[in-house]
Amino acid sequence: MSLLAAPDRRLGFSEAEKALSPYAPFFNERMAPLPAHVREALLMGAQAQELLLPVQAAKELQQPGYWPIETGYTMSPDGELRVFVLTHMPGVTPAMWDWWFAWHGSHAQRYKLWHPQAHVHVAWQDGRSDLSHYVGRVSRVVEYVGPTCMDVTVAFVPPAQLGLDEKQLAADGEVAICASGGIAGTPLETGWLIHHLRPVPGGTEMRSRFWLGGSNVRAHGLLKPLGPVIGRIASRLQPLTATQGAELLVHCAQEMNHLAGILPALHRSFHTPDPAGS
Repeated sequence: MSLLAAPDRRLGFSEAEKALSPYAPFFNERMAPLPAHVREALLMGAQAQELLLPVQAAKELQQPGYWPIETGYTMSPDGELRVFVLTHMPGVTPAMWDWWFAWHGSHAQRYKLWHPQAHVHVAWQDGRSDLSHYVGRVSRVVEYVGPTCMDVTVAFVPPAQLGLDEKQLAADGEVAICASGGIAGTPLETGWLIHHLRPVPGGTEMRSRFWLGGSNVRAHGLLKPLGPVIGRIASRLQPLTATQGAELLVHCAQEMNHLAGILPALHRSFHTPDPAGS
């Protein structure tokens, strides 16, 4: 049965979960208002594609400074949707986010802490829980982005696969969470995402990047050029829209700001060092 169709999938905690779950003290249904720079990006609407760099420029995230646009979205001529979001996180470290991406995927209640108004369910595709790593694994998630409930896969990959220097990331105290997205139950890979975290005075800033649709769509497991050809056909049959870009921008800004407010306490309460990494 599809996770999307399963009858026990729902938003929020039940009354029993609120009373008994060890995660209930961290569950807050109220979301903070969007930061001012996010509201401004939404008012601006879709921007020129040259201002939001393509996935081929991902390695430039490790350079000092900022890209021309850090929060905004655009549509490229081939139908690609690019969405960027900058999130300021006082009191948070990049290592906390590295822990979170391994920890949260083992239990739906943990996932719901992240965005109580949009997250429905999560599970690791390999069926294993509470491992201390996520790279090389696939997370199956059900979530709302805007009004649409989506059943998707997130396949985590090494940062080097997108051109980042992993030794330099470690030396700089940075973390880059990298993944390809897909549609659950299909062979389609729909694009790429990066959450780049770098320490700043007083905390961390997250620079989120989504490159979706257009030439990013591939049919997984098919030899070139068949996979890209099928991907292009699929992208044209169900093109993404600028409205979806705005919805994703809002979703990302909400979830990252919301979790950043409770992540230090979550980390203190549930992080258990595992030298074996298994």
